[in-house]
Amino acid sequence: MKMGFINLAGYKLISFDKIPSTQTYALNMVADGVARDHTVIMAMAQSAGRGRYKRTWISHHGNLYASFIFNSDDERDPRLSYVVAVAVAETLIAFGINPKIKWPNDILIDGAKVSGILIEYAGRFVIVGIGINIKTCPTIENYKTTKLNKYAKIEKSDLLNKLMQNLDKWRRTKFVDVRTRWMDLAAGLNKTVKYRGDTAELIGINENGALVLRRGAQYTLAYGDEITM
Repeated sequence: MKMGFINLAGYKLISFDKIPSTQTYALNMVADGVARDHTVIMAMAQSAGRGRYKRTWISHHGNLYASFIFNSDDERDPRLSYVVAVAVAETLIAFGINPKIKWPNDILIDGAKVSGILIEYAGRFVIVGIGINIKTCPTIENYKTTKLNKYAKIEKSDLLNKLMQNLDKWRRTKFVDVRTRWMDLAAGLNKTVKYRGDTAELIGINENGALVLRRGAQYTLAYGDEITM
């Protein structure tokens, strides 16, 4: 485990060759009382990377694995996942790529996952974990994955710098504008999805960040539950 420190774009960047998980490292910083706003933990590779619901995030060399530590005024804000997803998508757009956002915060290119986001709250901080496939992508049964280098030549340092800028920009943006942009980029909008075993139509999100589904004449608001497209 080789560690380095650098200040970049208003962030304190702590980088490693390889650690178990950038997300776990960030959470440990909070627990130890040494976490600070705008700190980024980045690793070239992870041995125990994880996504939502403790799913394994395969983390080979060549991709971006980073966890961002931010101050949090709210214990839990469902709108943040949309803010981060838009920031990641806009970062890829800056390099000439056309992504889509799969609710709540998977980033797709041509229907294949290129990026995932994990948001966890700890104390007065929120930890935003972001993984982006640049040079490699895992093979997952019945789930398409892809990598940025299929579409453009992108240096990891340039990608990280643009991502930092976009996270700051969209976290400052009014949610009504975030919502509009998310709707522009959403995959499967007005399509049939599965929710809690039943079919429903994906309408969008409301002003509080709830997913809006329609089943016949009935509208349902979903918070934190997965849908299947």
